[in-house]
Order: sequence, then structure tokens, then C-alpha cells
Amino acid sequence: MRLLHTSDWHLGRAFHRESLIAAQGAFVDHLVATVRSERVDAVLVAGDVYDRALPPVDAVELCGEALRRLTDAGARVVLISGNHDSPRRLGFGAGLIDASGVHLRTDPAGVGRPVLIEGVAVYGIPYLEPDMVRVPWGLTERGHHAAVAHAMSLVRADAATRAAPSVVLAHAFVTGGESSDSERDISVGGVPHVPVSTFAGTDYVALGHLHGRQRMTDAVRYSGSPIAYSFSEADHLKGSWLADIGPEGLTSATFVPAPVPRPLARLRGHLDDLVTSPAWSAYEDHWLQVTLTDPVRPKAAMERLRQRFPHTLNLVFAPENAPEPARAPRLAGRPEIDVAMDFVRDVRGEPADAAERALLRRAFESCRAKEALV
Repeated sequence: MRLLHTSDWHLGRAFHRESLIAAQGAFVDHLVATVRSERVDAVLVAGDVYDRALPPVDAVELCGEALRRLTDAGARVVLISGNHDSPRRLGFGAGLIDASGVHLRTDPAGVGRPVLIEGVAVYGIPYLEPDMVRVPWGLTERGHHAAVAHAMSLVRADAATRAAPSVVLAHAFVTGGESSDSERDISVGGVPHVPVSTFAGTDYVALGHLHGRQRMTDAVRYSGSPIAYSFSEADHLKGSWLADIGPEGLTSATFVPAPVPRPLARLRGHLDDLVTSPAWSAYEDHWLQVTLTDPVRPKAAMERLRQRFPHTLNLVFAPENAPEPARAPRLAGRPEIDVAMDFVRDVRGEPADAAERALLRRAFESCRAKEALV
């Protein structure tokens, strides 16, 4: 069997208020093309299909389109729910949809029942909220390790009855994996990790949750998200694992890069240098996070940056050789305008000018006038 392992689509997610639905649609186009060109038998989606439990309409439409096109291209699809998904909503009609070649595995009760594809047993372990499965499964320990370990015991019990290679999809944080800023914390009792040994004996484990591609062992891998969802992922290579499973298990695995909708970068420096120096020309079409190191916070910094870098999304101020902040002055009894002036000076590094002071004064007067009417 030839499988294509992908995960963490997060359909419906925005990137610093920039819609990503078109980029996610381009990724679906890429997946379909890969299924056709590589003659993929099964597409494995290891959770976090949506970005939230109640996804927007366009995200639901894109998901439906993706599943239809992948099956039309000749692949079966096995999909599990992640910690961002609503298992019940995502798994609605799973029994009926199975007949179409799309296998939704969102119910923990079904982890020991595989989908059989080309002589391979494919088991789906959805994201397991430890407190939700602890009582039904009679677990004596609390945490992700106990939950996933029990699920794997059910997988092994069924696999022992079959003379077939086994593949597992799971959505979990495996010990030693590298996280990024865009992943939601799943700590329970302070222990979110699952040892990689938990999956021992399986021919291939398609992991989801962490957004960077990672090889935990030769048979245990994260595909990562198809698109960067935070600037901490600026150096990630996004895509999917293309793996072949033979009678004796995994025979090969190669990474298939995904299209890049717009590259990401982090720039750091003085504003005047960033907006004038030719050294930064290569970043004019990037999504940018910019850290300004000017000793005094420049006025209209974002406006000036976007004249050259129209896709600047995030601005940070980190003045060079900034002095330790002074102890905050006592506020009680001080005029509001004086407190506001102190704030402007502390944040920007220079006092407000006469026009700004007049604007703030009018704002305070307007607030007082409205309070008097209440």
C-alpha cells in the first residue's frame, strides 16, 4: 500500500487576520495532484482538520470538496479528529460515509477496529482527552500516556489476530518532539507527552498535533501542518510523507513538499535602515514579523514599513540598550492627563508633542462629558 500522510490542516484558520482559505485550497489541489501522480492508495489525515470545533462555512465546504476530490482521484481517506476538532460533528454519519471510501475515526470506542486497505490494517486513534476516557476505559492513571497506551493495547490485540502490516494514526505530543507557537497546549496534570515506545510494534505511525515535520523513529513520524501558522514556523519545510508499506512493513518514506502561498520571515533592525537599504529587497513579498531596535519608538512605524513591505503583519519594539524601566509613579490623586503623558513617554521613549497632548486632553474631556450624562 502506498499512503500519503498529512495532518493539521486547520481549515478556517487565519494568519494574523489574513485569510488562508485560498492557500488551504491550493494545498488541496496539491494533495489531489500527488495522489494521481504517485498512485496513492490511502490519504491519512492525522487530526486537526478544522481550526475550531465550530468551523466557518467556507472551511466546511473546502473539507467536503477535498474528501470528494481525493476519493475521485482513486484514494481511500482515513481521517481522525484532533484536539481542535469536535469529534461528534466531524464524525457525523461516519457509518454511512465509510461506503464512499472516506473513513472518519473520531470515537475512542472504535480504536481497535481497523480500516483494511490493500492488505494493510489502518487504525485510527483520535485525540484522546484523558478525563473523557479515564472512566469508560477504567484507567488508574490520569494523563495522555495512560490514554494512548490503552488505545494501543486495543490496537495490538486486534493486530495480533491478523496476518497483515499495521498502520496507526494518532494525534498526540510524542516525547522529544519540537513544538511551535501555533499549537494549542494539551497538558493534563502537567504531562502532555507520550513516549515514542508507546507505539512500538507498528509498521507506520502517522502522527498529528506538532506543526513541524519530524521523524521520531523510522516508522513514527509527524507530517506537520501544510502551511505555516506562526512566525516560529518560518524555517519549516511543509508537506506530507509518502510511504510504502509492504508485507514486511515500511519499505520507504519520502517527503513531498507543499506549495508555499507566501514565504515568512523575521526582520530586525532600525526602521530607517529597513525601509531604505537594498539588503532587505528580497523580503518585500514576504509575510513579515518586524522587530524595531530604534532607541526611540518611531512614529507611524507600521505605515512606513508597509510602504516597502506591504505584507508586514506583526510589529515588535525592542530598543537597543534600553534602560531598566523606572518604578511606576503613584497614580492616586494625579490628573489623568499627567498619567497619560507618563505612559506615552515610557512606551515611546520621548514625550508626546503638543498636538498629541491636545488630542488626549480632548479625549479625557469627552469621557467626562459622557459620564456626566449617565
